[in-house]
Amino acid sequence: MKFCQNKGSDCCISAKGCSKAVNKLNNYNYLYDINILAIQNPTDFVEVQFKNTRKGYYINSEHFPLEKGNIVAVESSPGHDIGTVTLTGKLVLLQMKKNRYRSDEEPKKVYRYATPTDMDKYAEAKKREHETMIKSRQIAVDLGLNMKIGDVEYQGDGNKAIFYYIADDRVDFRQLIKVLAEAFHVRIEMKQIGARQEAGRIGGIGPCGRELCCSGWMSNFTSVATDAARFQDLSMNPQKLAGQCAKLKCCLNYEVDAYVEGRKQLPSRKIELHTQDSTYYHFKTDIFSKLITYSTDKNSPVKLVAISADRTFEIINMNTKGEKPHSLVSNAGQNSEKPESKDILDGNISRFDHRRKKKNKKRKPEQA
Repeated sequence: MKFCQNKGSDCCISAKGCSKAVNKLNNYNYLYDINILAIQNPTDFVEVQFKNTRKGYYINSEHFPLEKGNIVAVESSPGHDIGTVTLTGKLVLLQMKKNRYRSDEEPKKVYRYATPTDMDKYAEAKKREHETMIKSRQIAVDLGLNMKIGDVEYQGDGNKAIFYYIADDRVDFRQLIKVLAEAFHVRIEMKQIGARQEAGRIGGIGPCGRELCCSGWMSNFTSVATDAARFQDLSMNPQKLAGQCAKLKCCLNYEVDAYVEGRKQLPSRKIELHTQDSTYYHFKTDIFSKLITYSTDKNSPVKLVAISADRTFEIINMNTKGEKPHSLVSNAGQNSEKPESKDILDGNISRFDHRRKKKNKKRKPEQA
């Protein structure tokens, strides 16, 4: 098996059928080991990845033997760009369809394998990115623009720079482009990104202790509504529901479907339960345990009683017929013995404070 190592910030080792494991845009080419030429190389298109999440599809008109991990020079406007081949073969056509590639435009070409001269220019351009970002932010502030430049990406030949910015409202940056072009002597392209995309670029650790989903594996972002938190009975606290991007956490959408399906099997929360002693109102619900807690007061926890969903439906049917049970808890539930809880510490926490005395073992006399 052939391995290749890429130096720099994306340093990793990858096999022919795999991509770099550090990037969330990886695609596993499961057709690579199939020895059918028609399936393995049905197209001249290849997928090339650049900095961060930018990808492009280029035609290999010269029929270079390209594999994953090859660094190539591709056509750009103007000049050329340097990228890494991340996918070849039939799967490229599927990815192009998934990403809605426009087939009516003339495809850009793969020029050649990247030469040492190309790599030197590429490294020199990358060194200028951080300094350019800091200066461009100051220029935007001086012009009074309500925007934030989050990242800068130079083209492989250094003739063009893409400025990724964040803005809540529409920004007229025509004057900004003129000033940036005069300051950095390159062609300027402005590309707007959202707060979630910026968090994915910066990265970080979430409150769950794991890497941010937007930085680790998410590439498509869907809107998150507050209803997702309500269905899961979460506290409507903005500080707890918001992520590092100041938007609602994407993970609120992960389990909401399971909660919605679970709530369909439970009675309505607006239904009141009537007994001979009092009237009970819904207080809270444990959806997956199907355990519902009722209170004698609408707005505060008073005389809380937890019953199962089956018992709740039973009482609702009785109330519909005009009958009222003696209590919410069934007789079977009152007579059943509750299992005794056991303390795993056996009630003696201070036992860890006493050190065990070492016993001096007497050595047995050696036998002659």
